[in-house]
Amino acid sequence: MVEKTAIKFLVRRANAEDIAAAAEVHKQAFPRQTNSREWLDCVFRSFPKSQLFVAETGSEIVGLIFWTEKSGFRKEAVVELEQIAVRPDHQDKGVGTELINRSLPAVAEKIAERGAKVGTILGNTRVDNQALNWYQRFGAEPVATIPGMFSADEVFLVIRDADVSKICSSVRKQLT
Repeated sequence: MVEKTAIKFLVRRANAEDIAAAAEVHKQAFPRQTNSREWLDCVFRSFPKSQLFVAETGSEIVGLIFWTEKSGFRKEAVVELEQIAVRPDHQDKGVGTELINRSLPAVAEKIAERGAKVGTILGNTRVDNQALNWYQRFGAEPVATIPGMFSADEVFLVIRDADVSKICSSVRKQLT
């Protein structure tokens, strides 16, 4: 599915002042979850294990994404796209795609600072979420489904031997 009307926005690493506004986006995207502000504050404070980014248009935060390294710092990092959220009035405008395209290289760069690289990328989503097909555009392969994991059946996806530049460029080509 090609994204609809594009908007101009900036994707950048979040700072402490972004947490309240990012929490509002999170709350809208994940209504079954609670305490969005505390959750994102914990994510923010766990840097560099977790890396939080926001998308903003003007001075307004309209999306967020965070990546988390799993099982310790390794030479070939296992990185999970833990959560991505776009405000409902900014969905289908390319914000989510660019959150991945612009944050994943920054995550890889931070990991490279310690002489490591992204080796595997993990993700998960509800089996009935349109994001499942979207993640597969990035090369993610479904590897397991756990019935009733959160609020529905949850699909777990993996990209092995991840090539960050290839992942991001392949999605850009699909959108043009």
